[in-house]
Amino acid sequence: MEQNLLDAIDLQLLDALQRDASISNVALAERVNVSPPTCLRRVKRLTDGGWIERQVAVLSADKLSATLGHGLSALVEVSLDRQGSEHLDAFEAHAVAHDAVQQCWRVSPGPDFMLVVQARDMPHYLAISQSLFTQDANVRNVKAFFATKRAKFTTTWPLSSRAQATGTL
Repeated sequence: MEQNLLDAIDLQLLDALQRDASISNVALAERVNVSPPTCLRRVKRLTDGGWIERQVAVLSADKLSATLGHGLSALVEVSLDRQGSEHLDAFEAHAVAHDAVQQCWRVSPGPDFMLVVQARDMPHYLAISQSLFTQDANVRNVKAFFATKRAKFTTTWPLSSRAQATGTL
């Protein structure tokens, strides 16, 4: 298999694994109609090739809220005063190193960054914002939007529908 090419079996494997990475190799092999050794070899090749970055557990926000409180989810626009690559890189490194930052995106046009920040409560968000935004003299503008309801959250890519549309499955 060439490094950058995926066949229909690879796409089926990736689709199944992104939905449930805890599936056994035997069950996964049955799902995509290959032998278990072939399945194991292909998954290893997909992992070694960087198609699978890591496997994680997605925690239930509803269940955690009973123990930790509901918390605040904030979507934060950040505009920098100076946008040279060294300034963008420096802010990005600072943001991604912060535990409360769940996602960090460089965007264009508009703000320079969009962050998804998770805080316990408003005082915690204030501490986060001081750490991330006010201690850096290069941050020109911050605009935070606080989530009132999460209507959808997924980590999956639409691989099956894409493969079917292109005729590879």
